[in-house]
Amino acid sequence: MLKAASQRYINNFRGFSREIWILTLITFINRAGTMVLPFLSKYLKEDLHFSYSEVGWIMVCFGFGSILGSWLGGKLSDKIGFYKIMIFSLLVSGLMLFAIQFVTSFVGLCIGMFLIMVVADMYRPAMFVSLGAYATPENRTRALTLVRLAINLGFAAGPAFGGLIIMSVGYAGLFWIDGATCIIAILIFWLKVKEKKKTAFRDKEHPGEILTDSVFKDRPFWVFLFSCLVSGILFFQVFTTIPLYHKEQFNLTEFQTGILLTMNGLIIFFMEMPLVSYIERHKISKVKVVAVGCLLMAISLFLMLINTWAGILVIMMLFMTFGEMFAFPFSNSVALSRAPKGHEGRYMAIYTMSFSLAHILSAKVGMGIIDYYSKPYGSAYAYQMNWLFMGILGLLGTLSGIWVFKLIQKENKTL
Repeated sequence: MLKAASQRYINNFRGFSREIWILTLITFINRAGTMVLPFLSKYLKEDLHFSYSEVGWIMVCFGFGSILGSWLGGKLSDKIGFYKIMIFSLLVSGLMLFAIQFVTSFVGLCIGMFLIMVVADMYRPAMFVSLGAYATPENRTRALTLVRLAINLGFAAGPAFGGLIIMSVGYAGLFWIDGATCIIAILIFWLKVKEKKKTAFRDKEHPGEILTDSVFKDRPFWVFLFSCLVSGILFFQVFTTIPLYHKEQFNLTEFQTGILLTMNGLIIFFMEMPLVSYIERHKISKVKVVAVGCLLMAISLFLMLINTWAGILVIMMLFMTFGEMFAFPFSNSVALSRAPKGHEGRYMAIYTMSFSLAHILSAKVGMGIIDYYSKPYGSAYAYQMNWLFMGILGLLGTLSGIWVFKLIQKENKTL
């Protein structure tokens, strides 16, 4: 029975082209090397001695650089091709990471972090477009899921290695290794993957894939983006307000918080690909699946209103993890499927921008609510207000997902 189960699990990884596996490998190398990110605010505060306000502004510049980079990456992928953009992005951002460690002024770091993220996040929409080119329409969602597994494994490995590097050689080592992994990853890609000029990307048999020549006239796509934005805001609470809440409300250590995040990563590693395969085999609407994912995230944050039992944090993380597995791989696939031929980069740029914006809003809105209510009412009440707000926002995101499903159904009837 165990052998049959393991064989079924392995079968989920069959059928991918050589290029998809190489893309997965370089994504893992790149994300495992992204050790600077988890320690960036710590580096700015403890090593460079900036105030909380200054750290906040540098992170805002970081976020806006990410938004602009996502847009440029998609736009240029349509103009000159994803292959050139991927090589430029990782090679130049690797060299910029070598240089940024020597910038220590506040203004210099605001400009430096903004520019690094503009270049670095050009990679993301280009990489999504490359998946559309190298994957078949039948396994596109599974290919996106495979790359997500590589991202999750990379993020799981990166912070652990990063902590060891800081302890042994200091923060400077992070910048050298992060930059080097960017360059190594793209050299592997350049040597092993050839540029694909033409692609049978579109599959007219899949409903909802051919719509309009302008992304700005694609109404279902923009409603869908709101649902994606909300999912992102809810999920990024895991990295912004929730670790602080663990400490303040339940006095959890960093190790205990890390264990909860590791649980999230392990469940995704073992369950996401079989779950995606099951949904694809049974032809369940991807838009419906994304809406369910947003609902599960909303429930997870409503569960945080129970603040007298630490065990609720495990249950909450289970709901958040399943919400993530439903929402993210399928939202990638829906966004990609909406794009007419030649506009894939533009669609994926706007899609990835929604998550860059979610990253900024998640921290700003969550921290703002907690700061506003904590002064008159105390931190316990302030966190309750944040969970309530985020849960209600999640319900709105779920309703927008249902609306998109109805819009696409109506659209398919008129085709």
